[in-house]
Amino acid sequence: MESLVIPVVILVVVGAGVLLATRAWNRRTRHASNSAGQTLPMTQLELARAAAAKLTEDEHRRLYALIAQGQAMAAIKLYYEAAGEGLRASRDAVGALAAHPQPFRPPAAEQPPRDDDDDAPQRFAYRYRAIASKGDVTREVSSNMLNDEIYGRIRTLAKSGDTEGAALALTRHSDITIKQAREFIDLLDD
Repeated sequence: MESLVIPVVILVVVGAGVLLATRAWNRRTRHASNSAGQTLPMTQLELARAAAAKLTEDEHRRLYALIAQGQAMAAIKLYYEAAGEGLRASRDAVGALAAHPQPFRPPAAEQPPRDDDDDAPQRFAYRYRAIASKGDVTREVSSNMLNDEIYGRIRTLAKSGDTEGAALALTRHSDITIKQAREFIDLLDD
């Protein structure tokens, strides 16, 4: 009976600690949301939009290139230096930008006129990765001129039998050679 006293006391102390921590957390979040003078924390999407607005076009492109390469620390450092915010705010901003990719939006006075040509390559603020594999062979195309819609058109061309047209479209929207594009398209037939 005496051997059970110590484990029971430890269990009670741990339970009390968890209860106190939960109550403190609930009180803290309730206080933040009920304070009239404080603003509520931004959602991830709002944070991503605000963070993207603080970057120049070159910084924006470099940041998304680092995110696409999986270099989170370098991306945080870049944002930290570019935006001049604190380290924690930079970490949160880069996380939000990774979760909710934002296109670069120049200031309203500098926006160029839109071209309605669907076939002309357009650069996006993020890098798109397309991967095709068959057996042991895997090919990857990474480009900021691709997106889901364009890649879908390329796949449709390939599946309909127009492999040369698909390869040409892929080279137009990426920085790969026609030979590499043909190898990639050959792997797409499912």
